[in-house]
Amino acid sequence: MPSGSVTQPDEARQRLAGLRPVLELRARVLTALGEFFRTRDFLQVETPVRVPAPALEDYIDAEPSGHAWLRTSPELHMKRLLAAGYERLWQVGPCFRLGERGRRHRPEFTMLEWYRAHADWRAILQDTVELLRALAMTATGSTVCHFRGRSVDLGAPWVEITVDEAFRRYAGVDLDATLAAGHFEEVLVTRVEPRLGLDVPTILSEYPLACSGLSRQIAGRPDRVERWELYIAGMELGNACSELVDVAEQRRRFDACAELRRTAGRPVYPLDEPFMAALAHGMPDAAGIAIGLDRLVMVLAGVDAIADVIAFPEIA
Repeated sequence: MPSGSVTQPDEARQRLAGLRPVLELRARVLTALGEFFRTRDFLQVETPVRVPAPALEDYIDAEPSGHAWLRTSPELHMKRLLAAGYERLWQVGPCFRLGERGRRHRPEFTMLEWYRAHADWRAILQDTVELLRALAMTATGSTVCHFRGRSVDLGAPWVEITVDEAFRRYAGVDLDATLAAGHFEEVLVTRVEPRLGLDVPTILSEYPLACSGLSRQIAGRPDRVERWELYIAGMELGNACSELVDVAEQRRRFDACAELRRTAGRPVYPLDEPFMAALAHGMPDAAGIAIGLDRLVMVLAGVDAIADVIAFPEIA
């Protein structure tokens, strides 16, 4: 009998047994999420996981599923609910992104998203501050998280820095010049992100329009949008924005993204025409956020690998 054929199941059982504290913490987080949103009059919803048209985004690839795709985010369906008159929505569930694998990435992961009609990115930021502090207290009894060798206090005032300022301060480069040279993602990931959220949560705000296909422009600044991302100990946890509700501008941005993907030899997905029809009918001003739930559990549990907060990571 080959070596390992008997011990492998034992190792799997030992791993699952040792995972209990993290899974119990994750369960407390899920319960606390329900309480948080119920007390604020949010409706919990479930939207399709298998979709005929994934959202067109520059650098996110969808997992094919027959003649459809597995969703990369529930965003477009949740916005259709906003357009139908629902005002406060939240959802937690599986999402899928092709080829994303590493210590912080899995092809299948769990996403938390919520949206508010008649709100903007600042209202969502206040929601996020309140939510993360409440979850930390429920999960660990403290607002201080010990993660990646840092002690990050969610209860302290959060720091905000614009993308322009972060590129100047941490990378010594001009943001627009970096965009023009095609190095935005490289500089962001290697030189900016590792410096963010080392002692308190940090909000990176005012993203370039060129990197934000679904966000509303800042008044008087057509090249920047009302979008921010949350960082803790150098890791991105969430992406929030005031939503774009102008159907003509949204179609223009989707078309530009499709051309970028086509030029790069990447798959170009069909346009989600039911979503576009909902925008054309009229969606109120709104804002929303997507938070990686697995990463949030990593922070609360003090674990630096996403595989260690998932019961069966080998499946994804």
